Amino acid sequence: MQDPTPLRVDRAGAVGILELARPDKYNALSIALTGALQSAFDDFERPDSGVRAVLLRAQGRNFCTGADLAEVLSLRGDADAVRRFIGPGHRAMRRIEASPLPVVVACQGLALAGGLELMMACDVAFAASDARFGDQHAQYGLLPGFGGSQRLPRIVGLRRAMDLFYSARWIDADTALQWGLVNHLVSPEALAGAALDYCTALADRSGPGVALMKRLARTGLEGTLDAGLAMEERDVTEGLLHGDVTEGLAAFQSRRPPRFEA
Repeated sequence: MQDPTPLRVDRAGAVGILELARPDKYNALSIALTGALQSAFDDFERPDSGVRAVLLRAQGRNFCTGADLAEVLSLRGDADAVRRFIGPGHRAMRRIEASPLPVVVACQGLALAGGLELMMACDVAFAASDARFGDQHAQYGLLPGFGGSQRLPRIVGLRRAMDLFYSARWIDADTALQWGLVNHLVSPEALAGAALDYCTALADRSGPGVALMKRLARTGLEGTLDAGLAMEERDVTEGLLHGDVTEGLAAFQSRRPPRFEA
């Protein structure tokens, strides 16, 4: 039986909030949940939505411990069924990365396997000081299914990624911060507020400017340095023609905070 609402969607001003809502199943990633993530971004990215930043968080003690085991077990022996499960997960992760909106994730408790893959797809990561991260696929003869084999080496480097894959060990939040897997470490009780405050401040930035910055950084990593520099030259020219730049420069000259259009 599917959860009636595997993803809770909410708003806090200009911040869209996505909350994994399967705490009794450790917020395991199901087809319904990854599909709901994609639909939520469709809604948030509408021009009239008013959303300027997205916060991804989870209910319960743990962020997410991976794919829904019951669904995975039901797929064995059926290649088409496996593709129908893996495909939406991959598309959800890429949807987060490709979104023009900045996406911040807040992790508590365990972020393992698919949960680790989900948090790595986000732009900025907050973690509670008692959070733990890991990937146990190799321990059970499995492979990462939602992009972990590609994103983890890109974020923490090849040797650290291979060690985490091979050993299947969990790392603590301090190690995750040292490795660059997360950006901000806060106490468990401060996690929700700190992540939301960050998103609220981010929502005051220039929407087009942030979108271009995200596209440049993410797309540039997938090509050569020269290709990335060419994109930057093109996009900075486009950006300087936008009205937000006029407001930003006026604010800088007047020594006041900029007031960008919603």
